[in-house]
Amino acid sequence: MENTREQTTELFVHKVDKSQIPVCNIMGVDIAAINMKWLLDFTYMNIGRLSGGYCCVSNVHTTVLSYKNQEYCAIQNGGALAIPDGGPLSSVGRSRGYRGMERTAGPDYMREVLKASMKKGYRHYFYGSTDETLEKMRRNLEVEYPTLQIAGMYSPPFRDLEADEDVDIINRINASDADFVWIGLGAPRQELWMAGHQGKIRGFMVGVGAGFDYLAGNISRAPEWMQRRNLEWVYRLIQEPGRLFKRYIETNVSFIWHAVLHGR
Repeated sequence: MENTREQTTELFVHKVDKSQIPVCNIMGVDIAAINMKWLLDFTYMNIGRLSGGYCCVSNVHTTVLSYKNQEYCAIQNGGALAIPDGGPLSSVGRSRGYRGMERTAGPDYMREVLKASMKKGYRHYFYGSTDETLEKMRRNLEVEYPTLQIAGMYSPPFRDLEADEDVDIINRINASDADFVWIGLGAPRQELWMAGHQGKIRGFMVGVGAGFDYLAGNISRAPEWMQRRNLEWVYRLIQEPGRLFKRYIETNVSFIWHAVLHGR
């Protein structure tokens, strides 16, 4: 155990110059005012510098949570960047003069990176969800991306890890030599986990929420026409009304009131 603990002492702090990233502050969160091409180019050019850091895939829900909770807002702003997963964020950004700002959905970003990785040789670790979902995702990935290097997968218990368990998973991920560490715990849990492991994990952490469920085939993406019109939340609501109805009502109303009507 002493050797294991020694392995976690090295810090992997990202070395990206955040001043190079254009941002639009929405309700206190510095949302990257970018599009998918910019994000992918930035990722590939800086993947070594991003090691140890994290990316928040931000939407209306996480932005409203950040507005209400300063600690969570600091986590959203404390990573390498926060990308506009939610269409309403990019729409607000464009209305404030960031004309090139477009939605960069987390699942789309992940798929683009996975596809490019077959040529670039990036290794990937998947942390989160259930063993069943991870196994379904693995099978689908092996079919869709046959030469993809899957460095590892782990479904953590739905509780805080004990100190020795946490050290073990840190060492397990680092030993896998993953370039990308995809976190599928859902917001705000995944952002809390990434912030708590910033500098401890070797690799670029990206919190993708339901991204694992999409890759596993548990849930489907909205049709393109709904995505283009910022209506994917409606499609998700139809799929999971019991879990999402109250959340969407509260966060959407708050976002419209503060960000759209009052320019915060």
